[in-house]
Amino acid sequence: MEYGAVIFDLDGTLLDTIADIADSMNITLAEHGFPGHGIEAYKSFVGDGITEFVLRSLPATHREPERICTLVAGMRAEYANRWRNNTVPFDGIPELLDALTSAGLKLAVLSNKPDDFTKMMIRALLPGWHFDPLLGARDQVPRKPHPAGALEIARYLTLEPGRCVYLGDSETDMQAAVAAGMIPVGVSWGFRSAGQLISSGAQTVIDTPAELLRLI
Repeated sequence: MEYGAVIFDLDGTLLDTIADIADSMNITLAEHGFPGHGIEAYKSFVGDGITEFVLRSLPATHREPERICTLVAGMRAEYANRWRNNTVPFDGIPELLDALTSAGLKLAVLSNKPDDFTKMMIRALLPGWHFDPLLGARDQVPRKPHPAGALEIARYLTLEPGRCVYLGDSETDMQAAVAAGMIPVGVSWGFRSAGQLISSGAQTVIDTPAELLRLI
């Protein structure tokens, strides 16, 4: 199979974002009188969009829709001030992107992070590479694990889905790739275990970015 593109998840795949996410959510929770969580807990909360993330962060007895909306707005405001404090590309990602670009593969991003943050962060922290399209969560498009966003990218790139590798660190990434007919490759350096990724449809799980080059 001659692959034509690699589609990347953002959080836990390209960028190590969890410290800034945790700080922002803990500050938001404290402002509303709720306890915070540790990094490992937040790794299990992320992946399905900001609303679901906030819901999981709240105590089960305080998940009223109005409260969730209030904390989503608070989380967005806090994160806007903190997203760059600790966030960096994972080791080996710049070298991987260089190699894929040199090989002529197209690069794209599909994230459940809000679209504005997705675009801003990629352009600020990975400015040397061309990702097109670059898509985060949008109101009019179902989020992963629904395959709509992945299929939108394949159409934009004029590639059959089977020629696209989807690289991600969560169950939703693998499920979206499978549903879209793409090649699901999990990464062990992100926020989920290899077992979780394989059980969600990953054809393989890689431990370093360089391993992707040997696969494709």
